[in-house]
Amino acid sequence: MAIGAEILATNIQSFLGGIAPVISLILILLGGIMYGLSNTQPAEVRGKWQVAAISMVVGGVIVGAIAGAAGFIQQQSSGLLKPV
Repeated sequence: MAIGAEILATNIQSFLGGIAPVISLILILLGGIMYGLSNTQPAEVRGKWQVAAISMVVGGVIVGAIAGAAGFIQQQSSGLLKPV
């Protein structure tokens, strides 16, 4: 029988597994829009906007990669604790 903490962890895993691809897509799209809009800014602030936009795109790619590989990561990490 599952205990409360196990059920809570399973619910959190399901929620994050479902929302991670959406967050990844939003970050990539907003980063692209922000990068495009940064070209309309004066030269003094353009670099800051571009750095923030590229950071959003890279963050979206990283979140997407982790979400895509979550099952493999879980499988490999659970095998580390098994006795040989």
